[in-house]
Order: sequence, then structure tokens, then C-alpha cells
Amino acid sequence: MINASETTAIVLILFLALGILIWGYNRSRVYGKLGLLAWLQSVILMAPWLLFFGLFAAGIYLNLAGILLLLLVSTSVYIYLGKRLRAAGQNTILRERAAQRIQTEQLENNLNNSKAIPNVDSKVIPDVLPIPEEDLKIIKSIFGIDTFFATETIPYQEGAIFRGNLRGEIEASFNRLSEKLKEHFGEKYRLFLVEGVENKPVVIILPSTNDPQPTTTAQKYIAIILFVATILTSLEAAGFLLGFDIFSNWGRAIETVPMSLGLWAVLGAHEIGHRFLANRYNIRLSLPFFLPTWQIGSFGAITRFESLVPHRTALFDVAFAGPALGGLVSIILLIIGLTLSHTGSLFQIPSQFFQSSILVGSLARVVLGDELQKTIVDINPLTIVGWLGLVITALNLLPAGQLDGGRIVQAIYGRKVARRTTIITLVILGVIAIINPINPIPLYWTILILFLQRELERPSLNEISEPDDTRAAWGLLALFLMLATLIPLSPSLAGQLGIG
Repeated sequence: MINASETTAIVLILFLALGILIWGYNRSRVYGKLGLLAWLQSVILMAPWLLFFGLFAAGIYLNLAGILLLLLVSTSVYIYLGKRLRAAGQNTILRERAAQRIQTEQLENNLNNSKAIPNVDSKVIPDVLPIPEEDLKIIKSIFGIDTFFATETIPYQEGAIFRGNLRGEIEASFNRLSEKLKEHFGEKYRLFLVEGVENKPVVIILPSTNDPQPTTTAQKYIAIILFVATILTSLEAAGFLLGFDIFSNWGRAIETVPMSLGLWAVLGAHEIGHRFLANRYNIRLSLPFFLPTWQIGSFGAITRFESLVPHRTALFDVAFAGPALGGLVSIILLIIGLTLSHTGSLFQIPSQFFQSSILVGSLARVVLGDELQKTIVDINPLTIVGWLGLVITALNLLPAGQLDGGRIVQAIYGRKVARRTTIITLVILGVIAIINPINPIPLYWTILILFLQRELERPSLNEISEPDDTRAAWGLLALFLMLATLIPLSPSLAGQLGIG
């Protein structure tokens, strides 16, 4: 039976989920019909997983057909709501543009009728600006009452910060300012629209020499070395699973190739996802710096942006696409492996291993059923490959720094929240590394994030516009599945569910 502490934990999780739904509803309600439709999309997207794990925790098991039916119904309702949302959005946009045009015309009339029109740069800090005076005059001319009304100029690094008041719709104003700047200077300067210290939009102009730098020749050599090392560690990990050391038995190396190729299918899908969306937004990515490890072959790869990100939506899409495609391939391999598992399959593992992941354990319980009550379970090799792929994907979804999860949080919630989740993630990993020193993975990732990935991604050119609620829902789903992959089942709950 489930003990009192587990019952309390389940109740707290339910209250937390209910609180998030209520918070999301209150946040969306102020946007009227559009906000409520977007909120409903988020609920529909999360509902199958919440229902599945809720029933699973209660001891009610859905079979694979039931899970697919839930996902099919959810997808159908999600698409229907999306059509309603787009239709309602078109009407809202037309009304907003009409109201904005009327407001702009009234403001122009007021300024034309006044005796003294204030200077665009009514307050200039007397410090020496790094931008040449001729360029500065031209830059000031791009501002106006219909885009951004600049009132203060402040030196900043090799450029300048312009404080003032944002006029009109964010994306339209940003696009017009960027186009005007490019008309005058080409690629010489970059325009950033970010949130200032007073939570008001400010414009930052910096020379293009501040752009991310391309990968150097030395770094390319390092990437190649890490790639070769990861091939070796993936073969070694496969050999370990097959019961031998490849470095002592090179004659059996061919036996490790199929499992190694399965692992590389996950890694390759992850990188393809990143690059496909990056190409869509004309964003350059560096070569992947793979992270070899003896434990599971690889921890994924570090990929740098070699060009500026246009907006937070692009940051989200590029960051999300990698783990989405890699995770999808992993789940498919896992389910195929579980389906093909039978008595006499290649691998025999203790059933207690399935307690190490809520997601893997629950899917295994659905497919294998009472087989998990045995001490030893025979499984197909694809099960292990899919499992390892999910672990790699989940580790990269940790909400910290420049990991995929950190970029997703930064894109959806902004830099302040991303800084906090980075600190929280490091603290949790550090505590786990101390409590469980036998498992080296938490310590490895603590060091990796602390020294290589703790800094947030640099701001997007348009840092003000947020991704839509649909992307926020997908991001929450990805983080939810990351937790479900990494958090183990407690022994008593696993026993209640017939696992181990």
C-alpha cells in the first residue's frame, strides 16, 4: 500500500497542478477570448500525460491502445482550438491596428499644434559616446513617435543605450527601427530591444563587431577529437551492456555496432532538430561539441550560436527542436523494444531497474504487464537504447544556463527566471551528488554547468516579445517529461504498481 508520506506527496502535486492551472487561467483571462483559447490549448496538451500518470499512481493502468487514443483525442482538440484561436486572432489584430492608427494620428496632431516640439534626445548624458558623432546623429533620426520616442542617451560598451517610450506594437516597431538602421549603415550596427532596469523597453545600439564569433580552427579540431572520442565511448558502453570490454576484445567490436548506431540515431536526431529550425531563422550554429562518457556513451553535445538570435520565439524553437526530435526517436525505440521483448530476449535485467524512472517504468508496466513482477526481465536491446536516449535528452533539458532546458526557460519566462532556475538546478544536482556519491552523473553535470554552461544565452535582438502560449505549453510539457524521466519511483509505490 502507499504510505502516508507518498499520499501527502501525491496530494501536494495535485494541488500544485491545480494551482498552476488557476494561475494560467487568471493570467490568460485578461486577454479575453484569445487568452482563454490559448489556455485551453495548454490544458489539452498536458491533459493526456497528467491523466496517464494520475491513473498510474492510483493503480489504474492504460494499455498502449488507450494511451494512443488519449493522444489522438488530445491532438484533434488541440488542432480545433488552434483554428479557433487563429480566427479570433485575425479579428483582434484588425481592431488593434485601427485603434493604434487613430492614436498615432492624434499624437501627431497634438505635437504639430504645440509651440515647441521636444527634441528626440531631450536628455543626453555628457559622457563621451563610443559611437562617432556623425553616426549618432543618423541613429537618432531613426526614432519617432510611431516607433520609439527616445528621451535619453547613455554610453554603453562600444555603443549606446536609448531610453524612452515604446510606441505601437512591439514587433512592428522593432522591425521598422531595424530596417531604418540597416538602410543607413548596412551591417555596421545591431539594434537590440530589451527590458531596462526600470522594466521599460530600451533600445541598445552596438557595432556588429560584438556579434558572436565563428568557431576557430582550434575549436574545430577539439570538436573532431570529441566526436571520435564519443564514437569510442558509445562502442565501449555498448560492449559493457553486452558483457565485455571492447578495448580488451577488439575482435568483438562488430557486436557493439548495432546498439551504438541506435544511440547515434538519437544524438543525430537531436542535432538535426536544432539545425533544421536554426536554418529556418537564418541562425548559424557551431559544430557540435559531443560529450563522451563511459557510463552511457555520450551526454549529448554543446552547440553554440554563431549569429544573433532575432527574437525569443526563435530561441525557443531552436532549443526545443533538438530534444523534441531526439526524445521522440528515443520513445519510439523504447516502445518498439518493449513490444519486441519476450522470454529469451538478448538482455536480462533486474526488474528493479525499471524503478529508476517514472516515465520508463510506467511505459514498461503498460507494455510488459505482470512480467515486471519477476526478479529478472528479458528485454530487447532497443529498450536499453531508447532508455539511454531519454536520459540523454532529459539531462539536456535541465533548466540551467545554455543547456536546451535553460534556453527554453529563458525564451518563455525571461532572463530573471532563467538565472533562478540555473541556481536551483545547480543546488539540487550538488545535493544529489553528495547524497548519492556512487552515481557520478549528478557531479559530472554540476561541474559541466558550473564551468561551461552556467551563463545565459546572450539577449535576442528583440528581447521584449514573448513566445506564444502554445510554445509555453510545449516547453512545460518538455520539462515535465524531463522530470518524469529522471525522478525514480519509490520502492513502496513501485511495489504497489507491480514493478520489481
